[in-house]
Amino acid sequence: MGKKGDLSNFERGSIVGARRSGLSISKTAELLGFSRTTISRVYREWSEKNKISSKRQSCGRKSLVDVRGQMKMGRLIQDDKKATVAEITTRYNQDVQNTISERTARRTLKQMGYSGRRPHRTPILSANNRRLRLQFAQAHRSWSVGEWKNVAWSSETRFQLQRSNGRVKIWHEQEESLDPSPLGTQAQPAAMGLTVWGIFSWHKLGSLVSIDDSLNAADYLRLVADHVLPFMTTVYPSADGCFQQGNAPFHKDEVVSSWFQEHKNQFSVLHWPPQSPDLNPIERLWDVIEREIRVMDGQPTNLQQLREAVMSGWSRISEECFRHAVESMPQRIEAVLKANGGPTRY
Repeated sequence: MGKKGDLSNFERGSIVGARRSGLSISKTAELLGFSRTTISRVYREWSEKNKISSKRQSCGRKSLVDVRGQMKMGRLIQDDKKATVAEITTRYNQDVQNTISERTARRTLKQMGYSGRRPHRTPILSANNRRLRLQFAQAHRSWSVGEWKNVAWSSETRFQLQRSNGRVKIWHEQEESLDPSPLGTQAQPAAMGLTVWGIFSWHKLGSLVSIDDSLNAADYLRLVADHVLPFMTTVYPSADGCFQQGNAPFHKDEVVSSWFQEHKNQFSVLHWPPQSPDLNPIERLWDVIEREIRVMDGQPTNLQQLREAVMSGWSRISEECFRHAVESMPQRIEAVLKANGGPTRY
């Protein structure tokens, strides 16, 4: 479908670049979404008059990223759609005289029609699990931020020496579909990494513990005894705290359930819906750590360096950050309600 109105310099440059690379008029039109007439006219104007500028009148300060710069940035995106803004900026600034900041790179990508979005991390949901998620959201829709402050959040996650599965944003254009790549729908290559468990609440950032990938009920029982109980009794001395955990088999093992029952006078356990990482604000903290690691000057090359980077990233999470994560709970609940129990983009 052709586009109406005058074309931007970037659009004209893209047309000329595609034609000069050997693409036919039809292929260029199909690739860029313009009519064949528009492709012919723009390329003819460039060939005959060396014209590549738009009729639009410029205003304000001249952009630091011109048409060629935008084309270079577009190539960087196509080469690595999982690159962070920091990585794109670094690569763009190589061998250029006028370097740009991350803020300029982010603004330019937005102007070019790119946005970063995560593939859905929530697994394909069964009808029953959608129902349970919806019931949870309906039951907690009226909860205020003050009530969510009484919840201590926990989760296990894995950081890899490369990028962590499912946590990386994918650059895509506005009209471009994004493969959700739901968890469990395709095999993932094995990679060296570090599995950790963490706990926090609106009031305090708690422990981050390196754990075995093969965590069982006995291991988890030691974990909650050593870290959950001290956290809950310290942060919620009035026994009004509520502990959140997932639905892994060892979370629901009889010996673990019995332990929580024994300590019910000190804190309660939140009844959590299955397959709901998008509801857990601790996911935002994992993202913060991931981003910090990926912009480090020296990337971790072994597990010890990765462990140090993850632990250091956790310790530097600001109070504002983890409190804001908890304060997002009403929006997370509303997103699940809007999705009728389905996955959300949180």
